[in-house]
Amino acid sequence: MSTRDVVMDPATTTGQVEDARPGDHSEDQPPTPPDRRHGAGQLARRVTARYALLGVWGLMILLFGLLEPSTFLTSSTFTSIFSSQQALVFLAMSLLCTILVGEFVDLSVPSVLALSATIVPVLTVLHGWNVWLACVVALAAALLVGAVNGALVVYMGVNTIVVTLGMGTFLLGIGLWMSHLNSVSGLSASFGKITLLDVGGLPISFYYGVVMVLVFAYILGFTPLGRHIRFVGSNREVSRLAGIRVNRIRFGAFVMAGAIAGLGGILATAGLGGFDPSTSQTYLLPTFAATFLGTAAVQPGRFNPIGTFIAIYFLATGILGLELLGASGWVSDVFYGGVLVVAVALSTSVHRALTNR
Repeated sequence: MSTRDVVMDPATTTGQVEDARPGDHSEDQPPTPPDRRHGAGQLARRVTARYALLGVWGLMILLFGLLEPSTFLTSSTFTSIFSSQQALVFLAMSLLCTILVGEFVDLSVPSVLALSATIVPVLTVLHGWNVWLACVVALAAALLVGAVNGALVVYMGVNTIVVTLGMGTFLLGIGLWMSHLNSVSGLSASFGKITLLDVGGLPISFYYGVVMVLVFAYILGFTPLGRHIRFVGSNREVSRLAGIRVNRIRFGAFVMAGAIAGLGGILATAGLGGFDPSTSQTYLLPTFAATFLGTAAVQPGRFNPIGTFIAIYFLATGILGLELLGASGWVSDVFYGGVLVVAVALSTSVHRALTNR
């Protein structure tokens, strides 16, 4: 045999001449394996990006524990953290509904929660209604507000900020009028059990939030509706050309935002035994801070329910830890405001990094 073999390319009729040395059969050699170090590095970066917020949360707990071991590292501290954020969980999930379809500034969600939370005690305590019927009316009112917001933004083309800012202020005034500028309380203890019932050392309302977050995450990640919501939020025109009913999804997002905020209001008033509508605006900054900070966890650069849920309790831990260290009441505004700025900047940086790689 000659030391030169002619190898025919099966895809062509052109011959190629290759060197054939004894024992050299390149076609029998396995492909070069990928660089495992490169793959391990990518995996490490993905894991770090997904769970860095959890790591920082753990370091925060460690720091506060070292500084205030007698007060911070107690079961009552963690019970306080995980039992006091249910209203914020529902508000953040409500805000996510509209953010995910590209409407980033729904300023009305705290007022929707306040409206439903005010209707229940007003109808029950002041007007003698059955508490469950009052809850139905409160939820219907929240749904109506969401539908009005959706109709104005989606079908009439009014700017989202204008609509939701105006609606939020309008609802605040309605709540104050209904309550006669006072906190309305006096709901029965039996009604309060729907949120305060102890389950494993935490109120059952905590588990309502967990279930809602998991259902929301499942819909987004594993259903056609969730994929359509993501597509609409990414590019409406492309989604429309693909056959997705963009306006219907956008309108439905506003309606669901109203429903979730309304349900959160019912649970909030049940746990408190009443509600003061003037407190509603204190929820606005924490809601946006937690929602944007959530883009730094689980799905970096993307709004997601589980990341938002983690961010809510991360922020609650920071606020409580600083208060135990002696910080005054102003620390919550400083902390939430600072976190919101950092979270938006971080979300923007991560998004650019992911889209430019």
